This record gives sequence, C-alpha cells and structure tokens, in this order.
Amino acid sequence: MSHALQSHFLAAQNNAWANATVYAAIRGMDAAAFTATRPGFFPSLSKTLNHVYEVDLYYLDALENGGKGRAVFDRTDITEVDALAAAQAQVDARLIAFCTDMTEARLAEHRMTDRRDGQVRETIADLLPHLIQHQIHHRGQAHVQVQDAGIAPPQLDDFYLTFGRVPSAVDYRSSPTDI
Repeated sequence: MSHALQSHFLAAQNNAWANATVYAAIRGMDAAAFTATRPGFFPSLSKTLNHVYEVDLYYLDALENGGKGRAVFDRTDITEVDALAAAQAQVDARLIAFCTDMTEARLAEHRMTDRRDGQVRETIADLLPHLIQHQIHHRGQAHVQVQDAGIAPPQLDDFYLTFGRVPSAVDYRSSPTDI
C-alpha cells in the first residue's frame, strides 16, 4: 500500500485511538455529569459525543452502501458513557475495516449521500477526510467539555510522530484492541 493510501488507514486508526482516549478519560462519569450543560456547540458532553457517533453512522452507511441514509439519525441519544463508548468503538472498527487495503480505484468510487434536499454524489476520497475532520472538530469541543467537567483532558495529538508519541498510541498502532 502506498503512503498516500496508507494515510487513510492511519487516519482511521488515529480517529479510533482519539475516541477511545476521550472515553477512557471520562470512564465512570455518571449520567448527570455526562448530560450536564457545558460550553460548546452542543450543550453537553453527551450531545457532542452522540453527534460524533451518529454522523459517523451516517457517513459509514454511505461508504458501505448501506442504504439507510438520514434514517440513521432516527435514534435516541445514548446517555451512559460506557454504552456510547462501546457503540463508538464498533463504528470506529468499521471505519478501520473500510480503510484496510485501500486502493486508488476504490478512492475514486462514488457514493450517494442522502441530504435534506436530495441525494448528492461524492467520492470516497472526499468522504473519508470529511468524516475524519468532522470528528476532529467536535472532539476538540468535547475536549473543552471534559475539562469543564473537572477532568484533565487527555492528550489527543501524539499519534503519528515517533517523538512524543504516548504509549497508548504506540500500542494502538500495533493492536487497535489494546487500548
């Protein structure tokens, strides 16, 4: 796999590691604290992380040609940290699997995204970085909400470089199930 193709796989791994790291920081947080009003675009840590999860479901459905479209949004928020962490880990594993053995031909494939005003045709090459960027954007907001909850926000940007790479990132790049 070329470096350019491998970057999608590594981005998916990094994404899963960062999500697992956030959830590890808030493990044990009770539902009241998880749903408490916090600063950010979404008014609570629960709302922010549920948004990340359901948008992942939406884009993975498109990438996998699942056919659910906007129906993935017809769900009830998960308000228990461990349950949402488990659901997010499952969707992260699907993204890693999707990015495994990526090819140029596959990146050029088109997928339909179901929008309010109809279907839009997108390439996998455009959908993947958008999905990752969406997560980074909202995980940054969750980071502030974790701090607002009185929890030291975890380091989330030490996955790629050898210098300063945190031990869990080293382990995760070797074996994604070890975190």
